[in-house]
Amino acid sequence: MAGHCAPAAARIMITELGPITTQVCPPRATVLYDGQCRFCRGQIAVLRRLDLFGRLDFMSLHEPRVARDFPEIPRESLLEEMFIVDRQGRTWRGAGAVRYLSRHLVMLWPLAVLLHIPGTMPLWQRVYRLVARNRYRLAGTCDDGTCRVS
Repeated sequence: MAGHCAPAAARIMITELGPITTQVCPPRATVLYDGQCRFCRGQIAVLRRLDLFGRLDFMSLHEPRVARDFPEIPRESLLEEMFIVDRQGRTWRGAGAVRYLSRHLVMLWPLAVLLHIPGTMPLWQRVYRLVARNRYRLAGTCDDGTCRVS
């Protein structure tokens, strides 16, 4: 069960490029992803295996509880990038979310070294957006019901 974070007055406002902080603080860092995307579901399956200590929850942006628990995150943004909401209600998106995962999943620590080279975040963000824009071309959608990730 998710809890509430700090009082609303202390919360960060949503801006186009700025941070989003949610009112609900999940009990574990929560990865929000496009569950109708085969490529995305494949990546989530890999992340589940790499989450050796069960520190992450995974929710498709299409689940009703995403809109209920995290209304501060615009649906359009969720359709563009993966988001992570940590236990304090702070969010990371796109390449920033990949960076977050590289720090929190032991098996991704070697990737963290590369992703944290000073000044490289704009490059990683461009690469992430390129892949995100083409994710349906890479693997298709799950509209036909053939996508299953447990």
